[in-house]
Amino acid sequence: MYQGRHVGFLEGLRYQGKTHMLAWVLHRITGLGILVLVGTHVIAAFFLNAIGDNLSTTITTVYESTPFQILVYFCVLYHALNGLRLIVEDFWPPLLRYHHQLLWFQWLVFVPVFGLPAFLMLMGYLSGAA
Repeated sequence: MYQGRHVGFLEGLRYQGKTHMLAWVLHRITGLGILVLVGTHVIAAFFLNAIGDNLSTTITTVYESTPFQILVYFCVLYHALNGLRLIVEDFWPPLLRYHHQLLWFQWLVFVPVFGLPAFLMLMGYLSGAA
């Protein structure tokens, strides 16, 4: 007989992980973001070459916009840094003892490397320079 814990639907959806779970989720989300960018490029190129329609120009305008570029920059940079952290942990298993510290180090590198260029891109966008 099953004597498992009965958990309600909303309680089951509540995030209960720690920082490593958040890193795992963000890695998957940013990977999908990169896939959307590449797919957008392929679709725009297809419509430009096959149809020569204004649809390719519209799609290109969307992915060349500053907000989209900031999102792409976030996805690529986070995915790359998290992937490098995972590679380091895979090739040097003794470092797994410092998993939490490596996560914080990843964020310590990510925040300024993402923040400053994103801020400058956003200021240029808001001032009308871009």
